[in-house]
Amino acid sequence: MPNHILIADDNADVIAAFSYLLETEGYVVSAAATPAAVLNEIRKTAFNLLLMDLNYSRDTTSGSEGLELLHQVLQLDEQLPVVVITAWGSIETAVEAMKKGARDFLLKPWNNEHVLSVVNNQILRQQAENRNRKLAEEVHLLKDAADADGALVSKAPAMQRLLDQLQSAAATTATILLTGENGTGKSMLSRYVHQCSPRSVQPFVSVNMGSITESLFESEMFGHVKGAFTDARENRIGRFELADTGTLFLDEIGNTPFSQQAKLLRVLEESQFEKVGSSRTQTTDCRFVAATNTDLQAAISAGSFRRDLLYRINTIALHVPALRERSEDMLPLAEHFLAVHMRKYAKQGLYLGRNAQQALLAYAWPGNVRELSHVMERAVILGRQQEIGVETLGLSAHDNANAHGTDGSGIASMLMNESLDDIEKYIITTRLQTGTGNWEEIAASLGLSKSAFYRRLLKYGLKNVE
Repeated sequence: MPNHILIADDNADVIAAFSYLLETEGYVVSAAATPAAVLNEIRKTAFNLLLMDLNYSRDTTSGSEGLELLHQVLQLDEQLPVVVITAWGSIETAVEAMKKGARDFLLKPWNNEHVLSVVNNQILRQQAENRNRKLAEEVHLLKDAADADGALVSKAPAMQRLLDQLQSAAATTATILLTGENGTGKSMLSRYVHQCSPRSVQPFVSVNMGSITESLFESEMFGHVKGAFTDARENRIGRFELADTGTLFLDEIGNTPFSQQAKLLRVLEESQFEKVGSSRTQTTDCRFVAATNTDLQAAISAGSFRRDLLYRINTIALHVPALRERSEDMLPLAEHFLAVHMRKYAKQGLYLGRNAQQALLAYAWPGNVRELSHVMERAVILGRQQEIGVETLGLSAHDNANAHGTDGSGIASMLMNESLDDIEKYIITTRLQTGTGNWEEIAASLGLSKSAFYRRLLKYGLKNVE
């Protein structure tokens, strides 16, 4: 879109001269001859710059009418760049205008090249400020989203190690592959990588690879030019171009159509692509983070995923533990989501009862952190008392039994009236009996360090459990 400039002056010859000069440079120009007309134009149209005289018919020498108009203009649009026009003898008035918010001034008679330089510089400056403001807002929103999602609320050693590894990897440009079950927070962790990286103020673009149909893959990822195919009525920017200089998150990469994986591999390796319908090769400088809940090695064996693509995306491969493997995080996360949803629904004073806490710890959480957030949101909405009880949580004993692979008796109901220590002892005992026998692996599966795991064995008298 061409930049749109508003010229404000009560002299028709001045307007004509500026209009001709600016239009020949490709600007779109509108004009207003009175302060009231200027304000009306700004109310109905978004301009890129206002070029305004300081003197009008009411007062043709002091500039006071122009200073008053400047104040009103900036009240309507404080981001609009304003360049004032004044005569040689009124430089003091121009300086006063700049103190009140004008970006620059032009003197009559003017030099055309200087006019164009001032206009171009002010528009470029404003565009840069708008980009920086937008990026700062995006970073702030990403932080809020991460806080709301709860992915970074963690005390579990396994998650702490993962966050440390992600922070270290973020400083590089290496491709990161996050694996783990649905709902574990992989998308939020990808944003965490972006926030910790030198690219944090650049774009973060997320795309779910499984949601793009095979026929639209190239258009979505690489973009297309107008007329490239029947419905290509205008140029389209693809995800690789949108993420240039920033981070591109390829979610559910295991679901990428096999026929398109070679094209994806080329961009990952060479940072080059062509828009659909164009022969011009473009480059992209974006950092890649991928995520999947698919067993990619099994997918390779099944012929649905390219081995060379896996080797390209797993430079740094990190597993995100399931919520049941982060027992220390269960209640802190629940309290976090409780606070988040109380703010969302303007409620106060709700808290988790002891039995509700026990139920949360006993549940298997097949939907992981995302499911926990939904459970707490439902509890906030449906809760009729300050104390949130088991019945308000709405956890299904049948679903929990199936998640644990039991006979359906329901572990949650079995442990409903037990203490937190009894529940923890039961979980550790079960893991010891069904695990590999390797204490280090069992400790890691529980999200515990070896020393913390050993202390619990001593605490519950389980050191000799077979």
